[in-house]
Amino acid sequence: MGQDVRRAAHTIGRSVVGLGDTAAAVGKGLFAGAVGTVAMTVSSTLEAKLRGRGSSSAPADAAGKVLGVQPRDPDGQARFSTVVHWGYGTSWGAVRGLLDAAGLNGGKAVAAHFAAIWGSAQVMLPALDVAPPPWESEPKEIVIDAFHHSVYAVATGVAFAALERSSS
Repeated sequence: MGQDVRRAAHTIGRSVVGLGDTAAAVGKGLFAGAVGTVAMTVSSTLEAKLRGRGSSSAPADAAGKVLGVQPRDPDGQARFSTVVHWGYGTSWGAVRGLLDAAGLNGGKAVAAHFAAIWGSAQVMLPALDVAPPPWESEPKEIVIDAFHHSVYAVATGVAFAALERSSS
């Protein structure tokens, strides 16, 4: 059966990606996701300072609801928010690796990665009642949110490509 699958994949012009290759792509994606998280942190921190607003609590509020975690004080909330931010951003890098393993790379992978990340946030956060749905949000806020997520997706893509080049 394995040979038939390889033959079929070759027939349609694509080689079969092995489990080791997929695992390597996911590992590179996790590292790239951490780099993307750094970039998004910088962009959102600068934007928050320029606009005089605090950081968003929506991701931590969502994780708290899903996991049943309720920090006891503001310091605990800040720590939990940081852990969620870095865990969420880094783990979304694995998706970038899977996109590569599926044969999607370059700008198309960045666009697909952005769509998956931002699209899921637009559905998940309102569903958990921690952020308003897009149609109840100010257009400016939607654009700013999309910008930060695009910074993440582009930085993750650049880091992933650099890792790919260094392992060739």
